Amino acid sequence: MAKIAFIFPGQGAQYPGMGKDFYETSEAARGVFARAAEVTGLDMERLVFTENEDLDRTEYTQIAMITVELAILKAVTEMGLKADVCAGLSLGEYAALAASGVMEADDIFRIVRKRGIFMQNAYPVGGAMSAVLGLDNEAVDAACQSASEKTGKVVTVANYNCPGQIVITGEAEAVAAAAEGCTTAGAKRVMPLNVSGPFHSALLSEASGKLAEELEKAEVHVPIIPYYSNVTAQAVTEADGIRGLLADQICSPVRWQQSVERMIADGVDCFVEIGPGRTLAGFMKRINKEVRTCNIGTVEEMERAVELSEKREERNA
Repeated sequence: MAKIAFIFPGQGAQYPGMGKDFYETSEAARGVFARAAEVTGLDMERLVFTENEDLDRTEYTQIAMITVELAILKAVTEMGLKADVCAGLSLGEYAALAASGVMEADDIFRIVRKRGIFMQNAYPVGGAMSAVLGLDNEAVDAACQSASEKTGKVVTVANYNCPGQIVITGEAEAVAAAAEGCTTAGAKRVMPLNVSGPFHSALLSEASGKLAEELEKAEVHVPIIPYYSNVTAQAVTEADGIRGLLADQICSPVRWQQSVERMIADGVDCFVEIGPGRTLAGFMKRINKEVRTCNIGTVEEMERAVELSEKREERNA
């Protein structure tokens, strides 16, 4: 049976004013912003809707993004749109936790706020990340291993986003050496990323440990619908082990391509990206062109998605 997946983007898709039309037209969405402000003590409207330097600082980006994603999700569910499974890329996995009923919004806001701070402070200088384009997974893995051996420093894969787009992470010297190795191996391009740390690497193990302590304070429920873990690329259907997966995610590769392929194998034929931008839809075109995708980042896009859902239900009736 065909299934629908809600998918949520991660850090990097943010922009000033994201989600503002939901805030202005949906009381439920405004309620999410108000709750996030109360839990974190931050002025969420200023952070999300105005031009400011904080929006691109990890410790604020993460809470801003998750607030917008949960606000849109709230409006979407009120319109009657439902998913059979869900997943999120890196930070977006926390929106998937909400969509699957694993964690309440208050706990998500509290944990994501701490997560952003932990990641911001874990490795303040000397880290780097680069996107490798046009090279397969095995070649990138080999370049990272060779660079680590050559420099004696850390460099690993951070994200398996889609075929032909992989992100590497680690200590700057080792990342530069791996980038050179990828170019030699035939990469079309290697682009340094403007990030504040070597995310999804072993260098963030301290942040992972601190997050694990915070996660122990949160209630974790059995998923109402399965969500797919970044760490394993497998469906999570039980509460046991969820805290460990979320802590590990900070210093482990994000297996997004593998997660999408697993969802498709499990029967998903329609992916709905909820949140700012179209990053995940772009990845989807490279992973599998046969499945349907749509984006909900604005009220207009939500209304269009509702229409498509109604037509889908009519066809399946």
